Amino acid sequence: MAVIFAKQALLGGGWASNVRVEVDAGVISAIYPETKPGAADVHVDTLLPALANVHSHSFQRFMAGMTEYRAATKDSFWTWRDLMYRFAARLTPDQIEAAAALTFMEMLEAGFAAVGEFHYLHHQNNGLPYDNVAELSCRIFAAAEECGIGLAHLPVLYTYGGAGKSSLSQGQMRFGNSIDAFLTLVEATDKQMRSLPADCTMGVAPHSLRATSPEDLELLLTSHGGGTIHIHIAEQTKEVDDIKQWLGAAPVEWLLNNTHVGANWCLIHATHMTEQETVELAKSGAVAGLCPITEANLGDGIFNGKDYLTAGGAFAIGSDSNIQISLGGELRLLEYSQRLQGRARNIMVTGEGSVGRALYTSAAMGGAKALGRSSGSIKTGNLADLVAIDSDIPALCALNANQLLDGLVFAAKDDCVTDVWSAGRHVVKNGEHIKRQAIIAKYKTALRSLLADV
Repeated sequence: MAVIFAKQALLGGGWASNVRVEVDAGVISAIYPETKPGAADVHVDTLLPALANVHSHSFQRFMAGMTEYRAATKDSFWTWRDLMYRFAARLTPDQIEAAAALTFMEMLEAGFAAVGEFHYLHHQNNGLPYDNVAELSCRIFAAAEECGIGLAHLPVLYTYGGAGKSSLSQGQMRFGNSIDAFLTLVEATDKQMRSLPADCTMGVAPHSLRATSPEDLELLLTSHGGGTIHIHIAEQTKEVDDIKQWLGAAPVEWLLNNTHVGANWCLIHATHMTEQETVELAKSGAVAGLCPITEANLGDGIFNGKDYLTAGGAFAIGSDSNIQISLGGELRLLEYSQRLQGRARNIMVTGEGSVGRALYTSAAMGGAKALGRSSGSIKTGNLADLVAIDSDIPALCALNANQLLDGLVFAAKDDCVTDVWSAGRHVVKNGEHIKRQAIIAKYKTALRSLLADV
């Protein structure tokens, strides 16, 4: 058993001082506020529930900074995607594992304790399966185990190149599976995932309505039962128009009307929704998986946060393309995008209160829900997904407890994080991951070999 002593901690009922948190087998077994530390306790300043990063494509970390050059024609998500496809075609299993390890390490150092890896690289460069059909998923598992992050693995069904069952392009061959081949892949992946810690889980991810079909989606959902389901949806206006033309309704409307979207679903982006879709998605119990930094980088658009929140919708955050991994940055940009859109301030909170606290605690609970993870708050019986920050840094030292999360989101940098536990695994100490140097060295070796081949 491990024990953490915090000068202050945000518990389910609010702030408490001089808190001892006992952790047994990765789970919070007891909490004692207003007490004294034990001789062997790990001392931290401020203890918070750690967030889950609900949406990641870890291999895209290699591309950070490489697509910010304007071409002769108008750049868009679709021109970025073509570049990403060409990049992905060259990646080896070793390189994919190295990128995932660095990405997961950076997430932990930023304060995330778990990740939903939306994994669609399945095959060899020529589109043929590996001898072990789950080879590339196993590389994600190895990276997660090395870093100690809580993994929700989400193998992606990607059958078609676009709306209307169009054929896969050459750049999509590494992703592509028929529904039968995908179910075989999921079965093999599930078996090979069982060696990971018990808090690591697996769901499924139909990539998008444009990359599957109603018939295949129904077969997938029937096979999957009640497990976690993530899907890209309504990210781009072209996608919305294409789905309307093919299926007769916008993507969110069609999904809500034709499947049983509920609490086990996470709809990634959901950027372009009507007012009715916004309200209905909120009522469904599903989580909106928002990735503000990537959505801004790709020019997707702005999520309808105010109306969604007013309707009681749950949301979580992810880092998607991983161009920048910043917990505070995602929450900050989520709020700032709403301010720019509405030309107002302090929007992502219902009623009166701290915007930073509302953003942080809502994303904590939404992230736990989206990954089917028993976390999101510091209480007995939950996984010990915990993050410690230093409230004495210049950006935070003038703030009282009720202002602290405002400072964390809007004023501080991620280097205020001192310690992170993922299901009790103490993987970040004194601001650095315990395997930082080895992981960075592997990444740089992989990057050099990749660039030599480009």
